[in-house]
Amino acid sequence: MTEITNLAQGEQGFTSNAFLLSGERTVVVDPGSGFDASARIRDHVSDIDAVVLTHTHPDHIGNLSEVKTSFGVSAWGFDTDQAGVDNAIDDGDSVQLGDHTYTALHTPGHKNDHLCFYAAAPGILFAGDLVFAGGSFGRTDLEEGDRKQLIRSIDRVLDTADTSLSEMHTGHGQSVRSDPYRDIQLARQAAEMY
Repeated sequence: MTEITNLAQGEQGFTSNAFLLSGERTVVVDPGSGFDASARIRDHVSDIDAVVLTHTHPDHIGNLSEVKTSFGVSAWGFDTDQAGVDNAIDDGDSVQLGDHTYTALHTPGHKNDHLCFYAAAPGILFAGDLVFAGGSFGRTDLEEGDRKQLIRSIDRVLDTADTSLSEMHTGHGQSVRSDPYRDIQLARQAAEMY
């Protein structure tokens, strides 16, 4: 069974969450920034197979180069024109994270190269900075931000997942393990209102 660990837990600096998924294919989803991610990884596993990116904002990829070098791995993301992204993940691709197969969903609005990863069987979503716990949503006032596109991306996640969603791991803040689908619905409403 896949173990999901937030390597950035307790960090006070400017970083995203950084998730280690151990299992059949051990990966890091977003290595974060400003802390020794490689040492945190080695606290749990001796090696990883890849780094997978939700998007390439600096707080999500600040540790990317160091982690790639330390473990001799490649990074996978939506846009190989972005620094550090070695291999492309296209919309709808299947991606092995830990012991489960996830569908990559291209979800721009916060950033053009944003991806979410959804595994239907275990009911797990990696939401990046699209939506967060409590019904908040990713900023759209940064370069490449687009509120209407963000709303369409949230709708896509709502249409892809369903109320059986059991876990949502977000780019910032706490993961949601109690009715995460409701948090996505609330984020959709808030994005339209504010």
